[in-house]
Amino acid sequence: MGNNMNRHLVMLAALCVAATAANAEGLPERIKSAGKVVVANQANYPPMEYKDPATNKLMGLDIDLGLALAKQLGTTVEWSDIGFEQMVSSLTTGRVDLIHSGMSDLPTRRDTLDFVDYMKSGAQFYTSFARKDEFKKPTDFCGKIVGMSRRTSFPDETAKWSAANCEAKGLPAVKVVGTEGSADARAQLKQGRVDGAVQGSETLPYLLSLEKDTYTVVGEPFTAVYQGIGFAKKDTELRDAYAAALKALMASGEYKTIFAKYGLEGAMLDGIYVNAQAVK
Repeated sequence: MGNNMNRHLVMLAALCVAATAANAEGLPERIKSAGKVVVANQANYPPMEYKDPATNKLMGLDIDLGLALAKQLGTTVEWSDIGFEQMVSSLTTGRVDLIHSGMSDLPTRRDTLDFVDYMKSGAQFYTSFARKDEFKKPTDFCGKIVGMSRRTSFPDETAKWSAANCEAKGLPAVKVVGTEGSADARAQLKQGRVDGAVQGSETLPYLLSLEKDTYTVVGEPFTAVYQGIGFAKKDTELRDAYAAALKALMASGEYKTIFAKYGLEGAMLDGIYVNAQAVK
C-alpha cells in the first residue's frame, strides 16, 4: 500500500514537472533560469492596476491577467513599479522583461516595441454629473477646456478629433489641457478648472461605480485602439510565448472570467492580435 502510494506520488510529481516544463518550453533561457518575468507596471489606472487603499495590495485586470499568463507559462511575476515615461527605456535596457500597464498599441510605439494585444479601448469624453445637461454630445466640448493625462496619446487624439469635428465645422477648437495623470484631470474637473475630461473607456465603468453621481459619460469613445503587452523588438521568443499563453487562457475561459470580474466583457478580443494584426 505504502509503496503504491509512493509510486503514485512520484508519478504525479513527474507529471507536474513535465507539465510545467512543457508550459515553459517557449520561454527564453534567461526567464527559465530566473524563474520569473520582471514586469513594468504603474498602479495608478483603476480598474486596470491600482493598490487596495486598505491593504496596499496590487490589484486590477492587468494584475490578474499578468499572473494568469505567467502561471500558464510555468513562471512567476515580479512587478516593477516604474513611471509610464520610463517604461520603454527600462524594457530596451533590460531592466524589465515586458510592459503590462494599460498601454495602448499605437503605430508610433511599434518602432521600438511589439505588442500582444489583449483588449479594446478608446478615448472617452466625460464631465461632472452636475453639468450633464450642458454636455449632451461630444461636440458640446468645442471651445471648452478639457483635461487629460499628458503621458497618454489622448491629447493628440483629442486635438485630431477637434480638428475634424469642431474646427472643420466652423466651431471653436477644444482647449486641450495636459494633466499629471487621469486622477489630476478628475481633481481639476471637480474644482471647475476644466469643463470636461478624457480617459480610457475601460476605466469609466469602475469610476462611475466608485463615485456615484459624480461624473457622466458623454457620447461613445471617439477612438478605437487595442491595449497591449509590450515586448522589446528582439524578444520575439517571449512575445510568442505570451501570445500562446493568452490563446490558452481564452480557450479555457479564464480570460473571460477575469474580464467579467471587472464588468469589461465588452472590451474582450475575439482572438490573438500582435501589433493590431490578427494571427492564427
